[in-house]
Amino acid sequence: MCWSATADLTAGVFISAIGAVCVARVRRVRDLPLAALPLLLGAHQIVEAVVWDSGGGAGPATTAWAVIALPLLAIWIPLAVLLASPPGSRRRLAVPVASGVATSGVLSYYLATREVTADIRGHTIGYAVHLPQPEIAVAGYLLATIGALLLAADRTVRLLGVLVAAGAVICAVIWRMEFVSTWCAFAALASLVMLRWAWRRPAVPGPAV
Repeated sequence: MCWSATADLTAGVFISAIGAVCVARVRRVRDLPLAALPLLLGAHQIVEAVVWDSGGGAGPATTAWAVIALPLLAIWIPLAVLLASPPGSRRRLAVPVASGVATSGVLSYYLATREVTADIRGHTIGYAVHLPQPEIAVAGYLLATIGALLLAADRTVRLLGVLVAAGAVICAVIWRMEFVSTWCAFAALASLVMLRWAWRRPAVPGPAV
């Protein structure tokens, strides 16, 4: 795939539309955060289209992209999976949720106190947050996001976990300096499997648990 402002905008609009369908399809309030994941990731790609058009740098679009990609997704995904899971399977999600809370807090602090920059490198974008010991933050981030998906009770959600885990490996190997940008794009496309998940959710509201 070749990334550009047009590619990100087109993908973002398409994935956002799928996300809107997912949100409209589910009937239980506790399913909404997970159903909205494609909508969030689609909007994220649209924001990156603005980063392309602005030529990178440290503008508002770059900051908005980093806020969604880093602290927001780190906490959104594990909590969304937790809320959508049946009560008997929630205990195993304790570690990803705890990792998400901690990682999101750390990333929020550094985004608030340090400048985020975007560097356009051919057909990819590299983002720099200047984290101390970034390996720890990345490990906590992947444990929260991919870990929660892989531990989900629903098979379709676990399939999404497998896809984004494979994407993480591919992006780390091929686009090391642009890992965050390319992995988020991969995750956005992979999130289309959530349409199947939303379609299979109960049609009547479940108990408030």
